[in-house]
Amino acid sequence: METQWHQLKCHEIAGQMFDNEYDLAMAVMNGMTARSQAGDYALERFIFNCT
Repeated sequence: METQWHQLKCHEIAGQMFDNEYDLAMAVMNGMTARSQAGDYALERFIFNCT
């Protein structure tokens, strides 16, 4: 997990500035999707209810 997070930070979202947490979250999700497509592996997203 840590290796993937490092790669995501260094390649997909490097150098970007985010105005809010939502924009950061969307960039992370888009980066993860791009990495899974490039690496030809399935990506499953879990949605947690925080309320």
